[in-house]
Amino acid sequence: MLELDPTLPAELGPLQWLIGTWEGTGVLSFPVGERTVEQEFGQRVSFSHHGQPYLSYEAYAWQLDDELTPLAAESGFWRLARPAHDADAGPGMLPPEGEPAYGDAEAVEALRRPDGGFEIQALISHPTGVAELYLGTIAGPRIDLATDAVLRGASAKEHSASTRMYGLVEQHLLWAWDLAALGQGLESHASGRLARVSPSEANEA
Repeated sequence: MLELDPTLPAELGPLQWLIGTWEGTGVLSFPVGERTVEQEFGQRVSFSHHGQPYLSYEAYAWQLDDELTPLAAESGFWRLARPAHDADAGPGMLPPEGEPAYGDAEAVEALRRPDGGFEIQALISHPTGVAELYLGTIAGPRIDLATDAVLRGASAKEHSASTRMYGLVEQHLLWAWDLAALGQGLESHASGRLARVSPSEANEA
């Protein structure tokens, strides 16, 4: 049975270890044409919630030069992947109706897979005009994600697929990102190791 922080919506039980702000460094390495771009970077990642059954996600990375030149940013929402219910909000700004379908740990436990994990989805948007919808699993302190869809605006560079892995190892958030882009198949793209710099906090709406 899930051990749930009583201040959190029950559906965030499997994801609650992510909540907080993490900071550290990482390495970028990806082929671009005839060369490979290689670079170290700093990164700050935040997971927060607002009393709803999803996490808000923000990540910001910078080059490790004298000016700490901005490198990349992304934001989005992470939640359990489960059937839609009348008690869910939306579409648009429509409010939920009735009691939550997964309002306690016992109800959420019914979503657990036979292998012990839970199915999750993550929507991650980039200011370059790319939005990625990931589907995957969370099993304890490990998350595996793969894109189900990638939406690109007319000004965005070619980007067709991604996979990501996150894990909690010795109280550090480790992550790795594989990318299919710029004519390349799925290749190792970037990875990082982050330490928690602020505790888990509930941001009430």
